[in-house]
Amino acid sequence: MQQISEWIASKNPGLDRAVDPAEDLIEGRLIDSLDFLEFIYLLENVSGQPIDLTEVTVDDFRTLDRIQERFLAPAAQGAS
Repeated sequence: MQQISEWIASKNPGLDRAVDPAEDLIEGRLIDSLDFLEFIYLLENVSGQPIDLTEVTVDDFRTLDRIQERFLAPAAQGAS
């Protein structure tokens, strides 16, 4: 999750606080449409799993909590 938080901070240089895990990243404009594909690529690298865009919705990327649940927790379970 650290890499994801660092990426968000790098895309939002004016952000002077940590992102709350329940904060809406899209509504809060912390992830915009121009950076979305780069964000998907980052998630694939962090999780070690490809993301099939036909099997996800925008809500899967809305909060750090949901990202953890949807993409990182299954990858961690597969590694154990």
